[in-house]
Amino acid sequence: METVVLLVDVQNIYYTTRSAYQCNFDYNAFWAEATRERKVVKAIAYAIDRGDEKQRQFQRILRAIGFEVKLKPFIQRSDGSAKGDWDVGITLDGIEHGADVDRVVLASGDGDFDLLVKRLQDRFNTNVDVYGVPALTASSLIDAATQFIPIDEKLLLPSARHR
Repeated sequence: METVVLLVDVQNIYYTTRSAYQCNFDYNAFWAEATRERKVVKAIAYAIDRGDEKQRQFQRILRAIGFEVKLKPFIQRSDGSAKGDWDVGITLDGIEHGADVDRVVLASGDGDFDLLVKRLQDRFNTNVDVYGVPALTASSLIDAATQFIPIDEKLLLPSARHR
């Protein structure tokens, strides 16, 4: 059975699915599709912690599905801008866990991850599937992926599909 690591850039997936479809991503459907006939070695969802109850409930749902949830505090800068991305953490975990599995599944449209994808393929011969919203995923990331899987209706929450 093929071994797999799942890495989910929660903020990127949230904002790209909301922007493109005005819907939310269906993590249960994603898990079912990405892990079908595969042994999950590690599954990590990277999120920003704003400390509100709705987010804590969402994080409990992710854990119930099977994800380890890594949180980073939301930082509001004095100039009004915000900071809160997980690029370095995702990359480090990708290298650490991706070396020992057959496949890494990365859910993000961030083009910065094309370097991670290429490194996993070149150094460890690891296949890397990228899930992303087609119109909002960097072409460099799509091109680097072993396989690009578009986030579309089948990976959106059903209640939001008919708005």
